[in-house]
Amino acid sequence: MVKRILGSIFSRPVVPKTDADRRRTILEFLVLHMRPVRVRRSTLRYTHTFGLGGMSLVLIGLLMASGILLMLAYDPSPEHAYRSILALQDGMLFGATVRAVHHWSANILVAVALFHLLRVFFTGAYHGPRRFNWVIGLALLAGILAANFTGYLLPWDQLSYWAVTICTGMLGYIPVIGDWLQAFARGGAEIGRGTLVLFYSFHTTVVPVVLIVLMAFHFWRVRKARGVVSPNPQDRQKDDDTEKVLTLPHLLMRELAVGLTVIAVVMLLATLFDAPLGAPANPGMSPNPAKAPWYFMGFQELQIHLEPLIAVVILPTLGALALMFLPYLRFDREMSGPWFLSKTGRTTGALAAMVALIVTPLLVLIDEFWLQQVGGAGWIAVAVVAALIAVFAFAVKKRFGPEKAEIVQALFILFLVAFAILTIT
Repeated sequence: MVKRILGSIFSRPVVPKTDADRRRTILEFLVLHMRPVRVRRSTLRYTHTFGLGGMSLVLIGLLMASGILLMLAYDPSPEHAYRSILALQDGMLFGATVRAVHHWSANILVAVALFHLLRVFFTGAYHGPRRFNWVIGLALLAGILAANFTGYLLPWDQLSYWAVTICTGMLGYIPVIGDWLQAFARGGAEIGRGTLVLFYSFHTTVVPVVLIVLMAFHFWRVRKARGVVSPNPQDRQKDDDTEKVLTLPHLLMRELAVGLTVIAVVMLLATLFDAPLGAPANPGMSPNPAKAPWYFMGFQELQIHLEPLIAVVILPTLGALALMFLPYLRFDREMSGPWFLSKTGRTTGALAAMVALIVTPLLVLIDEFWLQQVGGAGWIAVAVVAALIAVFAFAVKKRFGPEKAEIVQALFILFLVAFAILTIT
């Protein structure tokens, strides 16, 4: 009976025993179809990708599973939202654990997705057939941030209420449409019932659907590009299968091990540390200081040192456009595969990180104790930073003679480390 049931579902053996059966399994199973039949042996090295893409997929699965359970207990109204969270944590079996799984999965996912994007950038895996997949990856990161941000308000405590107040307030600095965007994001003039219902609706319907569609497209594009980029540039000159192995079992077993490890880590964190829950939201009493979610704190810090228009509109827009069009720049040659591209790339990247670590705190101190007392200090700070970046790029070009891709990488590291410092200060 069992064999007949399995035979009606699977046309091939559930556990393939020959290479031919494994190839057919990859081609015929819907989920496995997102993987190429064969992958280069060199791409299986854990330190090449760290399994970050697979980790992201597992974390999104944990989020959706735990989120569905949370929906059964949550009441999206200002009067009952906070109490429903308390009832979930204190009165339901494993309620606190399910919420903690959701909380830790969400925060780890932001970090893992960011590291995945950095891995792609630092291995130059955005050339050729991978150009548009880089753009899809950026859209996925934006979707993950949207999922986290829309879920941030739902506990309706002081921390979440005022964090969303700060972030939606940033929209007001956008010229012409800023006030309209702010009112739309808040579901009205102030944060209240309309905001909570809007965030809940987007968090539970729109954002998950967008993420699922983008993920499927992203994995399909990886398959069309014949897997991830090889760490050995000479491999790409060969078109034979001598250095390739079957995805099943070589790649899938590694992905299974990474996935189980991620689940174990999340469950351990959820068991040891509950998801935070502060006092109920009080629109009349702001905590001191009120802070944005950790992944937006860098922009909040920038607002202190620069004009708000520059900090939350101009710089993020320019940064997003630069990343989107990065694969379409004309480079001297396609440098991809090894981490940080080359020996010169590693040297200039390390130099950029050291410069950012030293100069960023100095600029913050100069702004705190001098520039803020000068009229138009925000624009002066922008001019000073732009001049320093130009001097750095010129000095690197003169000293090391890097190619365009290596200069772009050094500048990216400069901005990345500076933003990380602003985020944690």
